[in-house]
Amino acid sequence: MKALLCRAFGPVDTLTLEDVPDPKPGASEVLVNVRACGINFPDTLVVQGKYQFKPAFPFSPGGEVAGVVEALGSGVTGVKVGDHVVAIGPSGGMAEKFVADSSKVIPMPGGVDFVTASCLPTAYGTTLHALRDRAQLREGETLLVLGAAGGVGLSAVQIGKRMGARVIAAASSAQKLAICRENGAHEVIDYGTEDLKERVKALTGGSGANVVYDPVGGKYTEPALRATAWEGRFLVIGFAAGDIPRIPLNLTLLKGCSILGVFWGMAMMREPVRGRAQLNELLAWAADGSLKPHVHARYPLERALDALKDIEQRRVQGKAVVIMGDTA
Repeated sequence: MKALLCRAFGPVDTLTLEDVPDPKPGASEVLVNVRACGINFPDTLVVQGKYQFKPAFPFSPGGEVAGVVEALGSGVTGVKVGDHVVAIGPSGGMAEKFVADSSKVIPMPGGVDFVTASCLPTAYGTTLHALRDRAQLREGETLLVLGAAGGVGLSAVQIGKRMGARVIAAASSAQKLAICRENGAHEVIDYGTEDLKERVKALTGGSGANVVYDPVGGKYTEPALRATAWEGRFLVIGFAAGDIPRIPLNLTLLKGCSILGVFWGMAMMREPVRGRAQLNELLAWAADGSLKPHVHARYPLERALDALKDIEQRRVQGKAVVIMGDTA
């Protein structure tokens, strides 16, 4: 099979597309013929050795795929050869075949295509866990989303609206904010030209945002924290800006607010039953048409490097997907 391989930590450009032997499923594992692999910002960090998980070399980046079950290891139940499934793992997705533990393989409902299914686990799983489990977002509350045109950002706009929140989307250009509006944002802020804290205050009548969803970090975190409401909840999703901010903790005292870490991958490991139920819920929303991931572009495996570069350079709005074969 063909696979995009990382043989040593380094820049994205050092990855190579190679022919490698087909993997074989071990006990309790499932071999999936990959049709689509969703790409996320952390994939660009994994290959540089800058992420929490460090796979053994060589490995293919990408941890969420949709495809067709090709073979089963011993002891596998719940799926059979030929089933359309979503599968997740720490790495291995940018390849024609993917092996996953059977506990992380979920049958796809009818009416969901492979590209849509491959977009859901990481971004939408992170967001549903963040807004429901960590922030306990309530209907009628105000949700501020930073980096709102990115993969996790747009998922927060969509799911936040679905949960009944008033969504304020913040991004760095008029083009990105137009996409946020198309995906359900009630209000938008261009933090490239506007004062983030003051605009949030103005849009909320001075009270601030009840929940802040921050996958960006860097210089935007502190003004967003200053714009939270009394007893607000600040969700730490990631640091796409590159810098991990240092927070004046007196702000949490003055606002009675909470800073909540969101680590979906670890939550899935510690609470697999709940995580699996949430992924099934997301797939059901996609099946009934009420959830539609925004796909920026589809890249053949031969252009998988371009997908990673586009995400690294902040050129992707929504999701980038690497496709292999028929994705219907």
